[in-house]
Amino acid sequence: MGLIDRYLTLWIGLAMVVGVLVGWMIPDVATFIASMSTGATNWPIALGLIIMMIPPLAKVRYDQLGPVVRDVRVLSLSLLQNWFIGPTLMFILAAVFLADKPEYLQGLILIGLARCIAMVIVWNDMACGDREYAAGLVAFNSLFQVVMYSAYAWFFLEVVAPMVGLQGARLNVDVAEIALSVLLYLGVPLVVGILLSTVLRRSMGNDWYRNTFLPRLSYLTPAALLFTIVVMFSTKGDAIIRLPLDVVRVAVPLFLYFVGMFAISLWLSRRARMDHQRSITLAFTAASNNFELAIAVAITSFGFASGQAFAAVIGPLIEVPVMLLLVRWIGRKTMSKPVSLPS
Repeated sequence: MGLIDRYLTLWIGLAMVVGVLVGWMIPDVATFIASMSTGATNWPIALGLIIMMIPPLAKVRYDQLGPVVRDVRVLSLSLLQNWFIGPTLMFILAAVFLADKPEYLQGLILIGLARCIAMVIVWNDMACGDREYAAGLVAFNSLFQVVMYSAYAWFFLEVVAPMVGLQGARLNVDVAEIALSVLLYLGVPLVVGILLSTVLRRSMGNDWYRNTFLPRLSYLTPAALLFTIVVMFSTKGDAIIRLPLDVVRVAVPLFLYFVGMFAISLWLSRRARMDHQRSITLAFTAASNNFELAIAVAITSFGFASGQAFAAVIGPLIEVPVMLLLVRWIGRKTMSKPVSLPS
């Protein structure tokens, strides 16, 4: 392992601290970063996420995706975990911890409805999950997200919330905006990954591609990850310092959600007799969330300074360290198992 990989936890922690301090000490930084946006897409964050995903997607053997798309059992289990258990668990946790804070409650519900299409690729790759299944499941859930996100948002916020005595909200959710999010955060790095994998394997040979090119390309992922973390934390550094108790109140149900979803998904996968690598992939796919979409919907519907946007931004600030801890935990479990690591 290189210096960056060996001490990645330390670098991520430092990146968080740097981001918070920059956002707190230089408030204009958040304004400057927010100004580099088109619609609900912030380009510095988008660039970091896209670059971060290219190396893992370049490692996928796309000629081996056939069994993935035909595996009805895995797709059905992923559908259950992502589109029934995940949104329901987040709604329950938000209702329990934030019933008196309707703006934060609604922001958490938006996070629970946005299934992950970006960073899960990175977490899965770091944990030595099945790359082909990760790519297939992310694509599968992305298509479902485009079709169902608006309906789910209407159901949970306008029907279920008032039904149980919580304050609901009417959203301005544009299906085209959701499709654009999927296209940007998944489509662009996926196309680049496919081109790199197919063209370079054929022209330079598989051995050169695996042993020379991929190790060099892999440095992009931690570099882009650290850049993205600094940018994200700096946009809310001032709010994190000013409203620490609010951050904690939002962080508690988020922490329970990420850990709970991972544990539930891992248990269900093993009960379904999935092998170790596919169980890891299913667990990270279900536990991660598409915070880019949740933030975009919150800002579009309620405004940049809203409580809903604040809660949505806290989402990745909790998700990143929790997912990293789960990656390290799974890594220790994997070391004790005779599994074949992805090539």
